Amino acid sequence: MVPELPEVEALAQHLRDHAVGRTVARVDVASMSVLKTASPPWTELHGRPVTGAVRRGKFLDLDCDGLHLVCHLARAGWLRWVDELSPVPPKPGRGPIALRVHLGGPGFDLTEAGTQKKLAVWVVSAPDEVPGIARLGPDAVDVDRDALATILAGRSERIKTLLTDQSALAGIGNAYSDEILHAAKVSPFATAGRLDDAAVERLHASMREILRDAVQRALRQDAARLKAEKRSGLRVHGRTGLPCPVCGDVVREVSFADRSMQYCATCQTGGRPLADRRLSRLLK
Repeated sequence: MVPELPEVEALAQHLRDHAVGRTVARVDVASMSVLKTASPPWTELHGRPVTGAVRRGKFLDLDCDGLHLVCHLARAGWLRWVDELSPVPPKPGRGPIALRVHLGGPGFDLTEAGTQKKLAVWVVSAPDEVPGIARLGPDAVDVDRDALATILAGRSERIKTLLTDQSALAGIGNAYSDEILHAAKVSPFATAGRLDDAAVERLHASMREILRDAVQRALRQDAARLKAEKRSGLRVHGRTGLPCPVCGDVVREVSFADRSMQYCATCQTGGRPLADRRLSRLLK
């Protein structure tokens, strides 16, 4: 399950609790394709103390005394903390480990499952040297109602698209956008700039409540349980065919760009199922 704002925030907190104050003894790169920068080299991290760890949208930023190890976990990436790392470097091209950071006994692995390798790591002097961070919009968990209205004003895309556009709002992905829209009783296909004041009010309230609640739940879990905790808190996303917990109608699915999304027709679209245009094209 794709890490989004709450899970990345919890991983950052885990690193603040366990990595800050330690020194980077060694970095092992098992997959060179994961590195998106060549200068400075990752070996410049060796011997540097870890002085901070923060979340930037869905990016994780480990500050090593002014040199930043930034990662984006993409769809199948994860950070696995190990209290006692093996001193033997992981074998290149073998298994899910892409990069390992030794912190004098403990440390962590950046791993990626599946065949689509999109996990990305940068070593930079400043976080905004990472193109995705430089383009980030305001953090979704901090946006107030008026700021959200300003972001929506004049936008012609579907609200589902805007919520997951990191340059508009940072941190929300496919799962939490489904949850936010369901709680706000807004169709994922609604035009962002045409939402009335009441819909904007509901959207902001649901965004704030769902993200803050998810962050609090995630912070109470250790890193190994974060994915399971996320699944357990979802009401519509990933629940196609199950009853809506609000009205009892069946949760439906529709293809959208390169992903699928879930929604409740009774709660969100006046009882009308949304047309799956990708399926319609296949049936022609």
